[in-house]
Amino acid sequence: MTKKEVVKVALCMLSVLSLCLPGSCKKSEEPAPAPEPTDSDTPVTTTTPPPAPAPASAPAPTANAGGLVPIELELPKPMFVGTPQDTKVPNLEKPLGHARPPFLAPPGTKNVALGKPVSASDEEPIIGEIDYITDGDMEAADGSYVELGPFQQHVTIDLEAVHDIYAIVFWHYHKEARVYFDVVVKVADDQDFIENVKTLFNNDIDNSAGHGVGTDMHYSETNEGKLIDVLNKGVKARYVRLYSSGNTSNDLNHYIEVAVFGKPAS
Repeated sequence: MTKKEVVKVALCMLSVLSLCLPGSCKKSEEPAPAPEPTDSDTPVTTTTPPPAPAPASAPAPTANAGGLVPIELELPKPMFVGTPQDTKVPNLEKPLGHARPPFLAPPGTKNVALGKPVSASDEEPIIGEIDYITDGDMEAADGSYVELGPFQQHVTIDLEAVHDIYAIVFWHYHKEARVYFDVVVKVADDQDFIENVKTLFNNDIDNSAGHGVGTDMHYSETNEGKLIDVLNKGVKARYVRLYSSGNTSNDLNHYIEVAVFGKPAS
């Protein structure tokens, strides 16, 4: 070996030794120490912790003790403009003061009136189209409601089959706190309302509409609509009809939407 080669070997050895000297590397860069050898010949193994569970999705509505669940009802936005007018109406219910609690019904309950045929006593509305009443649009904006003529008018929805009905929710016009008069809601098995007719709501306090004196209270229109609870009344019907006779703002009759919550009769 030549002298030049000896020098190269010596320099290489010095370089290797300098790398192995303590303190030559930063602490954060030191590799993790190898596991201590054991007395047995079994190699040391490390265990990998189990993966973290995936985040849980939002819980589905749970049934109450009676097996009932909240119905799916997405309310429109409030539309009151300014201060509600002073409605001096007899037999007027007081505002609830808070949001209406969810309505509970058997699982599988849905709005069976959505998209169903609808007719009206006024076949040529002043504003809008009759089929607005079951189109699923509950807003009070222009283009969302139908305006029928004065005096008593009614609308009729054909569910196209007999259904178990648990609740009916309807909106006349909630852009202001109006009160509609002689509101009557009936159901029947035939379109002429002769067979199996039942009155589910009637706030006609003087029988001016000719459907009998009602015991239900007048109410102010809001974005929540009027909910009629018939869950425990065993209501089965194919046709739903709603009457009204003007309101505290004018003599006309309006409908935004009628939702019928139920299931096909078994």
